[in-house]
Amino acid sequence: MSSAHTDPDSGPDSLPDPGERAPEPPPKRLGMLAAIAATVIALDLLTKIVMVSWLRDGERVPLVGDLVSFTLVRNPGAAFSLATGMTWVLTLVALAVVVGIVRFARRLRSRGWALALGLVLGGALGNLVDRFFRDPGPLQGHVVDFVSVGWFPVFNVADSAITVGGAVLVLLALLGRDLDGVRTPDARA
Repeated sequence: MSSAHTDPDSGPDSLPDPGERAPEPPPKRLGMLAAIAATVIALDLLTKIVMVSWLRDGERVPLVGDLVSFTLVRNPGAAFSLATGMTWVLTLVALAVVVGIVRFARRLRSRGWALALGLVLGGALGNLVDRFFRDPGPLQGHVVDFVSVGWFPVFNVADSAITVGGAVLVLLALLGRDLDGVRTPDARA
């Protein structure tokens, strides 16, 4: 006695039509990611060059009263000046982030993910340029920060890109969007 299970959807009507093609996957978004990252790096580098040539260390130029100003700071640490004695570790962490993004980029087909990862990649590389090429030396260079808003720590274009990119990554994860641009199935289903 055979206990064969018959699936109501497995009949002859459920077979794919040989003339019907599977939908094309979205195009890869590596170019978009690279363009966004390159733009962030260029803006970050340009603004840092301008600020270093214009301001002295610690100099403050008010823009909107006491709320927004340009203030030149050389940051040996991470955001909020954390881990100031661990600059070389921060450099290695940033390099790991860059390598991780480059590995993910091969599967990238989502515009949202390309935007988010491009921002994070550009920001990480922008600050890595400082870590490698600014004083006191390679792997220990201090990052140039120059935007001061209220009580918030002084930051730069790269920091802004990393923050916005990170927020977009969280939003994409909450919306269940995958690297390939497809919404992941609901885990409760």
